[in-house]
This record gives sequence, structure tokens and C-alpha cells, in this order.
Amino acid sequence: MTLTFGIYPGGLLGTDTGVRHPVSPDDPALITAALRQLQGDAPTLLVRAYRHYAASSRPTSTPADPERLLGDGRRLDLVLQFREPSGELGGWLDFIRDTVRTEGPRLAMLQICEEPNLNLPIVDGSIPNVQQALIQGVIAAKEEALAQGYDIAVGFNAVPGFDPADPFWGELGAAADDRFHRALDYVGLDFFPDVFRPLPPERLVPAATAVLTEFRTTHLARAGIAPSVPIHVCEHGWPTGPERSEERQAEVVEEVIRTIAGLRDELHLTGYSLFALRDADSAGTGLFDRFGLLRDDYTPKPAFDTYRRLIQELGR
Repeated sequence: MTLTFGIYPGGLLGTDTGVRHPVSPDDPALITAALRQLQGDAPTLLVRAYRHYAASSRPTSTPADPERLLGDGRRLDLVLQFREPSGELGGWLDFIRDTVRTEGPRLAMLQICEEPNLNLPIVDGSIPNVQQALIQGVIAAKEEALAQGYDIAVGFNAVPGFDPADPFWGELGAAADDRFHRALDYVGLDFFPDVFRPLPPERLVPAATAVLTEFRTTHLARAGIAPSVPIHVCEHGWPTGPERSEERQAEVVEEVIRTIAGLRDELHLTGYSLFALRDADSAGTGLFDRFGLLRDDYTPKPAFDTYRRLIQELGR
């Protein structure tokens, strides 16, 4: 089984509270050139983007106009973020259907909600009614895709849970009906081993293995999600910076991707997307400043060539 690879192509700055904002304008020509290098001879490369929904504001995409980065096998992996404070679903479901109609030819994957199992203000898990937004949104997206004749993988994502009794998964299993399970094409996982909880280098692979295995066998099983539903690692990365060398970043990227490749048949892992293409601020010292494979002037770190090589080896 080959893996489908992707990347978030923007440059964002964040703080330890997770609040992110652009530092310098993206250069679409340089980004596209870097994406072409990463893709090489692989048949496809997913370009990950985020679109924000709230009834009181106009939807915005990050990065802006991701469509200009597509072509030559590069297709859109679009996240629709549910940020409606009231939790009302009518406008949200219309927004999803309209997105499918307008973006359908460019879409490879459509993710409904961003990290709905994480109750923090920066992600959707803090929004009222998020679980119904997820369930009804997946159903609406798949129904619209089928009606329009578009081949789009519809799913949702989550972060690792370290509490086996986390109520999110049991509640999802109780609330989801057969329509949801028929509509669900994949589940995404965002995980960042050795970033927020530092690990000794020799513990990275065992920790990544444990998180991936528990996600499949414990959390998804509690929600009644079948082992046949693929898992796509939607976000993984490792920032450079003080006490975080560029050489170690390359090692981490390779170790985690090879771990995923080794478990792909056992856990039905089908894809991996890296966060992010370029640094927000290569002179910064914050945790979120230097997640990129490229520095903020678009010069490559060692991990850029590592990821390019792995895409050629495992993505063809």
C-alpha cells in the first residue's frame, strides 16, 4: 500500500496559546516551486488549507487562495472549521454544501471540523454543538459530493487522547447513525510527538507507535468506527529553534514517517501531511516560529530533502 502525502504550504506565527497570524506574505511562485520539488514523480501531493465558518463573518481561507497552488497532480485537502458561537447548524450545513459544489473538482479530501475533541478556544472543540456539527456535516458533505458526481474523501480529525475514558468517543458512537458511518471515508489524526511533551530520542518511535495504535484500537473503536475506515495523519511536524537542531528535525520527520509506513497495513494508515512548508519567523524563539521545512526566506533545511526523498520512496 502506498501512502498519500501532503503538506500545509503556509507560514504562520503562533504563541504558546495557539493564537496564530501571518508574519510575511506568502510567495505563491516560490511555494509552488517547492511543492513541485517535494512531489517529484509522485502522482499526487495534497495541499492542506483551512476555511473558517461563522454566520456573522465572511469565510476566509488560510493560506489565501490555495487554488493557485494546485495542478499537476496537486489537489486540495480542505478543512472546514466550525466557529459559529451559537452552535446553530443551518448555515453551517449550507456552507458545506456550497463548498462541495464550488470546490469539488479540486478537492481530494474534505475535513469537517478541526480537532472537535479538544476543548480549547483556538479549535472547534470549544464550540457548542460541535459533535452534531461534525456528524451532520459529514453526512451533508458526502451527500452533496455524490449528488454532484465528485470523488471526494470526507472525514474528520482529532488529537490523541491520553484518557481511555474520554467521553468524546463514546458520545460520538452513541450519537452517530448509519448515515454517518456510510458517509465517513477517513479519520484524521493531528499529533506532534516530542513537541509539547519532550521525549528522549530513543522514545520517539515507541511513543508514535503507541499513539497510532491506541487511536485505532481504543478511541475509534469506542466510537464504533470500523477498522476498515482509513486513518490519515493530517498534521505532524517538529519545530527547529533553540536546543532543536535542523538535523534533528530531519531525523524526526524520517522516523515518524517510517513508523507510519511500517504500521500502514496493521492500522490501515493511508496518508501523511506535514506541518509546515516554511517557517513563520526563522529568527524567532517561540515554539511555533520554526515548524517549516524551509526557512522564512524559502531556503531549505535538511528536512526538506528528507521529506522529498520519502515521498518518492513511499508515495509512488
